[in-house]
Amino acid sequence: MNASINGRDYTFEPGETILQVARRNGIFIPTLCHYQPLDHKPGTCRVCLAEVTDNSGRTDVVTTCNTPMEEGMRVNTRSARVREMQRLQVELIFADHDQDCAACARHGDCELQDLAEYVGLSSNRFVTGAGRERPLDDTMHGMVRDMTKCIRCLRCVEVCRKVQGVAALTVDGTGSGAHIGVGMAPSQNTSACIQCGQCTLVCPTGALSERDENDEVLDYLANPELTTVFAFAPSVRVVMGEAFGMAPGENVEGRIVAALRRLGADIVIDTDFAADVVIMEEGTELLGRLKNGGKLPMFTSCCPGWINYAEKHCPEVLPYLSTTRSPQAVSGSLIKTYLAEKSGLAPRNIRTVSIMPCTAKKDEAARAQLHVHGAPDTDVVLTVRELSRLFRRCGIDLAAVEPEPFDNPYMSDSTGAAVIFGATGGVMEAAVRTVYAVLNHKELPGVDVTPVRGVEGLREAEVDLGEGNGTIKVAVVHGLANARKLAEQAVAGNSPYAFIEVMACPGGCVDGGGTCRVKKDYHPHAGERRNGLFAIDRNMPRRQSHNNPQVIKLYEDFLGEPNSHKAHELLHTHYTDRSKVQTESISATKKKLTLTDQSGQ
Repeated sequence: MNASINGRDYTFEPGETILQVARRNGIFIPTLCHYQPLDHKPGTCRVCLAEVTDNSGRTDVVTTCNTPMEEGMRVNTRSARVREMQRLQVELIFADHDQDCAACARHGDCELQDLAEYVGLSSNRFVTGAGRERPLDDTMHGMVRDMTKCIRCLRCVEVCRKVQGVAALTVDGTGSGAHIGVGMAPSQNTSACIQCGQCTLVCPTGALSERDENDEVLDYLANPELTTVFAFAPSVRVVMGEAFGMAPGENVEGRIVAALRRLGADIVIDTDFAADVVIMEEGTELLGRLKNGGKLPMFTSCCPGWINYAEKHCPEVLPYLSTTRSPQAVSGSLIKTYLAEKSGLAPRNIRTVSIMPCTAKKDEAARAQLHVHGAPDTDVVLTVRELSRLFRRCGIDLAAVEPEPFDNPYMSDSTGAAVIFGATGGVMEAAVRTVYAVLNHKELPGVDVTPVRGVEGLREAEVDLGEGNGTIKVAVVHGLANARKLAEQAVAGNSPYAFIEVMACPGGCVDGGGTCRVKKDYHPHAGERRNGLFAIDRNMPRRQSHNNPQVIKLYEDFLGEPNSHKAHELLHTHYTDRSKVQTESISATKKKLTLTDQSGQ
């Protein structure tokens, strides 16, 4: 089929939209609500306009994202009429939007600001301050929902429903008061939201963002009585460089260590050490369940988005979850006990700052189960995006910093097994390497467990535990829409698996809700980030968690053995059914609305 765009002829397939044909042929049309990675084209922003003349000679202006190309159609994307209508539409969007751009989390990285430049907007005739009647919800530990900045593109609704299967976000209100809401819940904290942060990656403005805690960290650094201990997650080292123009997947571990020292950090350690400890505890727990008839399948518990989902959406699966804390929680606990004891520091004067690829990690740090004597094990969690802003605030260019090694105060040695925690399948692979060695008193041949690697939403494998130990079936799942099925299968008692790894974010931590955001694209660098982690693993001198000398020393000097009483006290936790609290809050809101309706007010 044939049609023309801006005077040139192009072929196309039936059903293709004007925007699809234009983009395939390198013709630029500005868009805002359209989001190709999710096949999201609601036509709500009304910016992707073009003038179209059909075979009858009739001319009209249409939205190109949802208008099919037709045989003989003549499309003009640059006419004076189109350009004027686009500018007007962008003016109206800004008029319905909080224009305090300098105070926005997305300032300098905002698609609405980009759009103003695309359409040639030089002034705004409609600065009304509209949208301020819409809610600002800061009840969550990990995220802020500021609807004064919402442009109702619906991308967040799409990713929450399609990718995560959570459906926590809804469209509330009418007219200029319409905004993204949280159903009948009084706040996002009491809603179905799990704080995974995937919505913050697709939001084009600052309507959905991580809670910024940089000032708290600066306060710690300015206090001479405090010892600040920084630790960062496996995936951070292959993601952080993107914020400073370096290649996706490049290992910037040493640069981050050096930059944190310039910032004023007293001690910089590696959360990978804690990941190795997690494998020792979780692997021992799995072997105990297999031997003693415990609840199977055992689900991993490293991902706080998955934990929130289990507690809120399918609490029946909680007995199947590993009780081992996540690497962040293990690290926080050991910093204020083991590291404090070894270094002669008073725990009350230590402040732990964790650098994570995840917004839900902020919520995890706030859990009462992870507090000792009223104080959190992890004081502040910064996402990758926050830390990059903090470096810039302090004049630190990560790309210009010379790499430095970690401090080595008992908690910085790590193995390749810990590094791959950041990729989907990595926790499973690390566990298999150690479980095999424990059972057979020798290392797993070949080390790599390639059957659990990949990008499919659900992967399964048969794992040979060695001579006389038989095989077990394991599964790796990422994206909560996929995890729900395995949880229901386990509760029903017909799961074929013994061990299941779950990561809430597609691709795992390297694509977490707190990682570097790429405009107009969703996880475009996932492959490079994962490959970066596996490359680090291949080049590590030690690739199994049980071979980490500092972990061996930890058990000899402090914990005794994996799953000991002291290990359970410091490195394990429990989970609670939060579905009832969620239901009660929604029921109370419904009752309030009913009473209001009956009163006529």
